[in-house]
Amino acid sequence: MYAQRLLQMVLMPLDAIGAATDGIGPYTLREVGARNTVDWRIWLEKNGNPISPWHDVPLYPDNKPGAVINFVVEIPRWTDGKIETKRNEPLNPLCHDTSEDKPRFVTSFWPHKTYPFVYGSIPQTWENKNVKDDYTDFVGDNDPIDLFDVSSISTGYTGEVKQVKVLGGLAMIDSNTTDWKVIAIDVKDPLANLVSSVEDLDKYRPGISDSFREWFIYYKVARGSGLNPIVGNRYVDAGIMNARLAESHQHWRELVLGKEERGNINAWQTTDPSARDTYVEPQDATEKFKIPAKSRILPPAPKPTLYDRWYYLDDKFDLITVPGDAVEVA
Repeated sequence: MYAQRLLQMVLMPLDAIGAATDGIGPYTLREVGARNTVDWRIWLEKNGNPISPWHDVPLYPDNKPGAVINFVVEIPRWTDGKIETKRNEPLNPLCHDTSEDKPRFVTSFWPHKTYPFVYGSIPQTWENKNVKDDYTDFVGDNDPIDLFDVSSISTGYTGEVKQVKVLGGLAMIDSNTTDWKVIAIDVKDPLANLVSSVEDLDKYRPGISDSFREWFIYYKVARGSGLNPIVGNRYVDAGIMNARLAESHQHWRELVLGKEERGNINAWQTTDPSARDTYVEPQDATEKFKIPAKSRILPPAPKPTLYDRWYYLDDKFDLITVPGDAVEVA
């Protein structure tokens, strides 16, 4: 019944949803360090105080469940730095993901340039590591749910909070865990009023949904990680995906309240005093967590040159190499 109600909302035009994009900011950023390094951080701020992009930004604009959700940009389109929300640090700053204590980057597979869409996470959601997803039969990956924004109006920037309309989702399996990928479109894109599903999207952007689905399957091949299975090898519709988000939001709520085992997740937040063991007064957060008081942006470090090239796959998504071709992706 809840999924049906959400589906009805998804089918509504954006101008009928109301003030879906009001009351969610303004947010500013506090950036410290050099990009492409393991020490670089971006904290989200509200009213000049650091907040958590995971726990403090609401899932729904104005906290009203519906077709439009908030989305925190981690990786702008056409960039290759693997940026993520740091789940084990206070207020979960955005940082460069690492592999063997080095910054991670993502390779470019022809014809795409690295991430071919705006990519990030959905606040106040949690892929519960303690519960098997009844669609995939795997436990969650312990992170907020990921989202890719297929709009064409902006490449986005790290730390941007956008409002997007959910069109569907992919149930990806990563290292034997559930890793949902929500497909959505920025509400400011003129196309957003014309599409409510992946099928609608394909009418105006032929081939784009299949191309992006395949990208998630093969994007780790160059580093030797193999293919990522997609359950059913297809998108679920917006109604199902919105119901999953509502369920994930409840899991997140139980996590913050301490009703779920947190493991290495840092659940400090500045919004809800009723969650007493995770709440900090916004004005106290900088001092309490020893966060740098101001931005201090350093020149970015150079990235390895092997990420400046294209890689090629055959029709089975196997990497194509030629004699003398060095493939050394970590």
